[in-house]
Amino acid sequence: MGDPVVEPVADNEEALPQLLGDFAPIDVWQRHMNAVFYGLRGERVREFYQTFAAADYRLGYALAADYVQRATKRRRDNPDKESAPLTIMEWGCGNGNLAACFLDHVKALDRDGILYPRIQYVLIDASETVLDGARANAELAKHGDRVQFVQATVPDLPSYADGSVDRIFCNELWSELPTKLLLRKAGDVMEEHIRPNLKETRLIDYPDWPGLVQAFAEADIAGLKPLPAFLEDILWEREYHKIEAKDVPFRRLITDFLKLFDEELLIPVNAGAAASLREARRLLAPDALGFSSFDAGTADEAVLNDPEKPCYNLVGGQFSFMVNLALLEDVAKQAGGGQVAIEPQKEFVGRSLGVNVMSLMDVLASHPNLPQDAPWQIDRLLMKTVEALNAGYASPYERTIDLPLSSETPEEARRELEQLLAGQARQGVPDTVAYLTEEEVMKAATQLEALGYDRSILQAAFMAPPQPVDYFHFRMAPDK
Repeated sequence: MGDPVVEPVADNEEALPQLLGDFAPIDVWQRHMNAVFYGLRGERVREFYQTFAAADYRLGYALAADYVQRATKRRRDNPDKESAPLTIMEWGCGNGNLAACFLDHVKALDRDGILYPRIQYVLIDASETVLDGARANAELAKHGDRVQFVQATVPDLPSYADGSVDRIFCNELWSELPTKLLLRKAGDVMEEHIRPNLKETRLIDYPDWPGLVQAFAEADIAGLKPLPAFLEDILWEREYHKIEAKDVPFRRLITDFLKLFDEELLIPVNAGAAASLREARRLLAPDALGFSSFDAGTADEAVLNDPEKPCYNLVGGQFSFMVNLALLEDVAKQAGGGQVAIEPQKEFVGRSLGVNVMSLMDVLASHPNLPQDAPWQIDRLLMKTVEALNAGYASPYERTIDLPLSSETPEEARRELEQLLAGQARQGVPDTVAYLTEEEVMKAATQLEALGYDRSILQAAFMAPPQPVDYFHFRMAPDK
């Protein structure tokens, strides 16, 4: 087959490689980088990225409303099971906010006290650091007798019996589970291997270079924590190797799926997500209310066939992959998952809560003249937008946006931004990806127009179709 193709991820002639490890499949390094990232930065995740459940309440409330509605219907159909315990699992629990909001709203909706007392909510995460953060969540602590914390790697949950779980959900977990990048070439299936290097200019920061390499290879968090941060400065080389069929779960299905696309075109194969569907199928009871995943991806084969599609991003040194929903739909059906449905995430939230919603970032993106010159200008528009929205927005929780300011922010603009941040309403918009209702946005329309927004564009944005790669709800439930 000739020599493998080697491509540096970053084109920087001054950054000669200083090897941190050997070539391995990208999913192997992804798993390793997750362990390092969460070990070093698990307490500071929101500094690097926000999720729809990190601070906002509406996804949790939507899940609660959906759960109560479905559970109530099931109880009417099967009244003899109304006293059975109900195990609910959350895989990849983050800071515990989703669990707290879900349980708060289930308790509020369950006026007769029939559902909430039967719930045992199990928060599962691979990182003990992340679980510690969830344990410290004061809102979640109110449900102490209903909550368990389990350190485990999804989907490896052998301690739970077959058919013992009523509901499983995960938010932005699939994109972090091991994912292979595969392509077809001359009848073979190839996979991407990568190798980490550190910029030569950083060598001076690590007098004990062998010690750094060893600590990194062993994911020795105690050994890495005292050292200068380096995750963002890793350069990844790529090469491609023929894959062994035995190394791929659902290999026949995946091989057939790859034939739908052009040769030598990389396709993300979310192997960890596929395995999680098989585990969910095992765990869910015959009358369970099902499994839901919320993540960024696509079910559109035309998007998957685009060589320019974003297969993954690197955030704080961590890999976050696009979710191949089209493939996972096939996996769920082959695994006997029953009913499978894929819908835009905002449609699920809006339908469950009986309102039209879009995120704060959707509002910002609708601006006809977004600033292009400097990050601080976007920050200013964002915070002025939040100030306008907070006049008609009231969260049930006291949380505010924590926005790190760019070092390039001019002094006068920095003072203004600091005042805007300090002056936020305590029950205002809590995050850049918080969901807003049409009523809340239109109530602030006059103030938003003063910032350059267009009222008609804002209204249209609520009905806009999903982007080629967008946030979706993937639901799998047993046939009934």
